[in-house]
Amino acid sequence: MTVHGPQQVLELAKVSRTFGQGATAVAALRDVDLTINAGEFVAVMGPSGSGKSSLLALAGGLDRPTSGGVFVESTPLAGLGLNALARLRRRAVGYVFQDFNLVPTLSAVENAALPLELDGVPARKAHRQALDALRQVGIPELADRFMDEMSGGQQQRVAIARAIVGSRRLILADEPTGALDSTTGHGVMEVLRSRADAGAAVMLVTHEARHAAWADRVVFIRDGRIVDEAAAMHDPAVLLAPAG
Repeated sequence: MTVHGPQQVLELAKVSRTFGQGATAVAALRDVDLTINAGEFVAVMGPSGSGKSSLLALAGGLDRPTSGGVFVESTPLAGLGLNALARLRRRAVGYVFQDFNLVPTLSAVENAALPLELDGVPARKAHRQALDALRQVGIPELADRFMDEMSGGQQQRVAIARAIVGSRRLILADEPTGALDSTTGHGVMEVLRSRADAGAAVMLVTHEARHAAWADRVVFIRDGRIVDEAAAMHDPAVLLAPAG
């Protein structure tokens, strides 16, 4: 039986994910064991196709493993129905997608407030918390703008605000700085770091060593397996280095 420490926010226990069957089967993940505690920032690095995005999808309950178990705050995701799983994601998990997944007919503040309102938080309170999240990512002045009035980088920051709004304990970010310039990307990393320092568990998928340097631990994945782990080096020269 798996023993869960009181500080564990995310645990993947012997998790495998296979797509297809027989000769065409592709193993995206193979026997992955990973635990992230409250207040810990973990970066996941690896080549394209190594299984990084599959790992995030399973961690956030967006996909289910072929074998093994995923636990969020000691709750086994396999035991949840679709409604309970959606409720857990709204309350406990913030997910930053590569392609934003914002609602074009909603304003920035409405997009950020959406998970709270879907969970029954009164509109005024949800709006106030969403404004605070937009402030944290540096775009409070864009609260009433719609998506077609924003640049890709501004939309990405709205997506990050939506992921951190409220009291989510697990933040999952899939290349969240991909559409941002180096200065804005630095600000986003500061936000993710601050969420970990405030007690959330943060998992970041990135190709950039300068972004992984913000983490407490770096996990390296290849061919669906975790092949190495290392403590990140919080070197200001690395953190402040420009892109390129």
